[in-house]
Amino acid sequence: MNKIPEIFGSRVFNDSVMRDRLPKEIYRSLKMTMNEGKELDISVANVVASVMKDWAIEQGATHFTHWFQPMTGITAEKHDSFISPQDDGTIIMEFSGKELIKGEPDASSFPSGGIRATFEARGYTAWDPTSPAFIKENTLCIPTSFVSYTGEALDKKTPLLRSMEEVSKQAIRVLRLFGYTSVKRVNSTVGAEQEYFMIDKALHDQRKDLIYTGRTLFGAPTPKGQEMDDHYFGTIKPRIKSFMFDLNEELWKLGIHAKTEHNEVAPAQHELAPVFTTTNVAADHNQLVMELMKKVAHQHDLVCLLHEKPFDGVNGSGKHNNWALSTDEGENLLEPGSDPFNNTKFLLFLVAVIKAVDDYQDLLRISAASAGNDHRLGADEAPPAIVSMFLGEELQRVLDAIEAGESYHSKKKATLDTGVSVLPAFKKDNTDRNRTSPFAFTGNKFEFRMLGSTFSISETNIVLNTIIADSLAKFADYLEAAEDFDVAVRKLIKDTYVAHKRIVFNGNGYSEEWKEEAEKRGLLNLKSTVDAIPHYKDEKNVKLFTKHNIFSEVEIISRTDILLEEFAKTVNIEAVTMLHIANKEIIPAVVAYLNELTQSASLKKSINPAFNTGCEEGLIADISNYLNDLYVSVNELKEILTKVPKDEVLPFAQYYQNTVIPAMEKVRKPADELELLVGREFWPFPTYGDLLFSVD
Repeated sequence: MNKIPEIFGSRVFNDSVMRDRLPKEIYRSLKMTMNEGKELDISVANVVASVMKDWAIEQGATHFTHWFQPMTGITAEKHDSFISPQDDGTIIMEFSGKELIKGEPDASSFPSGGIRATFEARGYTAWDPTSPAFIKENTLCIPTSFVSYTGEALDKKTPLLRSMEEVSKQAIRVLRLFGYTSVKRVNSTVGAEQEYFMIDKALHDQRKDLIYTGRTLFGAPTPKGQEMDDHYFGTIKPRIKSFMFDLNEELWKLGIHAKTEHNEVAPAQHELAPVFTTTNVAADHNQLVMELMKKVAHQHDLVCLLHEKPFDGVNGSGKHNNWALSTDEGENLLEPGSDPFNNTKFLLFLVAVIKAVDDYQDLLRISAASAGNDHRLGADEAPPAIVSMFLGEELQRVLDAIEAGESYHSKKKATLDTGVSVLPAFKKDNTDRNRTSPFAFTGNKFEFRMLGSTFSISETNIVLNTIIADSLAKFADYLEAAEDFDVAVRKLIKDTYVAHKRIVFNGNGYSEEWKEEAEKRGLLNLKSTVDAIPHYKDEKNVKLFTKHNIFSEVEIISRTDILLEEFAKTVNIEAVTMLHIANKEIIPAVVAYLNELTQSASLKKSINPAFNTGCEEGLIADISNYLNDLYVSVNELKEILTKVPKDEVLPFAQYYQNTVIPAMEKVRKPADELELLVGREFWPFPTYGDLLFSVD
């Protein structure tokens, strides 16, 4: 792959392309807009648009689109060609600064939570110059924000950009107190690890539940699952390796730093990890990763499943959001250094994070709340629904010493002794890792592990940036008024840790003891999406978002309604799909198998009344009982779906959580028992064994 340097970023209008093609004064002006927030002049936009168009046409593009991220959780695009008709019947290729800066898609057909009525169609997309334009197939894609005619955010990017500006602003206030006079911007950075399943397309297409919902609504356990731990980091199968090869090439063309790939714990499960980058770019990249995974999988007659829990009884898929803060001069503010006890700046930013996570546990939980993720959290290597922080032994000792008013000397990294003389000696980390922690410190960043595999990472990073900006703003207010900065900052670090240390937990997050301990500490345990989402509108959260100009109160209310409605609609689709499969596939198949057994028993008796038909009769009895249970539960679910309250969104969602989901579980139980009893040639769709172990 010597061609990697040649193809990397070849489909991106990146800084290198702009520096080479734009006039120097235009390039400088655009960079000031990108780095310092300077307003973009239309004359600059016109030149950028013309150069961008010429570059895109050279790359084979015929159309352009404002590529945006509405509240659907996926991306959206409306394509326009570059052609402009002339009076003589010919055309020229045009693209103006106005077209680059602003688009006007229909806003009424996207989720708005009541912000836009159906008849109010106007919405605007606005160019985000800090995220490079790119070419996808024959279309120039321009990353944009999406807002309503009256200015409310209808997307995930607009509040993300607001939160990035706010955390930068408040971090700079704190850094100025430490003597950092030249820093102009602090960037939140993210590396988003993506887990996913790969299954054979021919088998996928035989399962209506996978087609309509992305997960299996029925399925008995396989004789072998993940209990042997032989898939994790195992040899990648040839068909998957071929897929990964092509996926990497497509990602690299778009400038996405896809770096690590491996088998995950569950059969057919895998992971891709990129190098970290600025948060809004990382969010754009992750959307492209998910899109290209699905597209490239189809080229290999495979299907990529991104649902958080596509198979019951094995690991689900998450998305690990590795978050940090770095200055525009390249310093990671969460780097503890060799002596964290005396690294006051690091400790101040550390306790700012501790305070933020403790104060706003509910918002972090909300940022990972969905119908799909409810199936995943709390089991099979996913963190529990209780938000806590893992710091590790070293930082725990540092903070404990500060609390006790004692000195502390960081221990030197020990050399790992393998007991094998030919193996090289190397230093081991001072702290182990904790895979059960929702929010773990991992050396110089925090890894938020609650996020589901289908999620846009924007929601979580809006919350992280905002809550940490809030902590930093309060710290800056206090320290700016202090008479003695050094005394005040050490006192602030100690007092903040003491007030918020309840959120720190370095143990096993799966244990029942932790659930009891967390309750004693007063930590929230918001077990379901419907438990969590209403907290969005809590007074403290509304105050937080409005104070920092991330959301207006109207935007908060709209997002609450959108998330609750999305939950209810998701469960409704699953319930209706379950009824269709049960009535049209499972029940007819089971009846056909019963007929076969009945005929077999009758034939044996007709040949010789003395023949033993105990096998057939036993199977007929067991299958008939389960079939009756299935029939009754199907009709119960059907009746329950006719009584859904539809006047208000919260009771609507609560009904699906408390009534529909338990009824669905009652349908599944006898169906999965029947799968284990009905002959293979009669069962109407591929089993877990087929789906998880068919790809070679």
